[in-house]
Amino acid sequence: MSNTPDPSTITQWVKSTYSGGDGGQCVEWSPADAAATGVVPVRDSKVPDGPRLTVPAAAWSAFVGMYRAAD
Repeated sequence: MSNTPDPSTITQWVKSTYSGGDGGQCVEWSPADAAATGVVPVRDSKVPDGPRLTVPAAAWSAFVGMYRAAD
């Protein structure tokens, strides 16, 4: 059984606070799926029907933490 969420069932996407306000660099992630499956779906909000990445939740937390520490 796969932990990868079915992209058609993802209903909540959250835009990263680090995404630019000018429409560029827009990364979105799905927190509900991260909690339910242990993987974090990530997509480009400019291409919502395009490809999605799934990242282990621990790796996503480390990635976000690295950027928060750099602030």
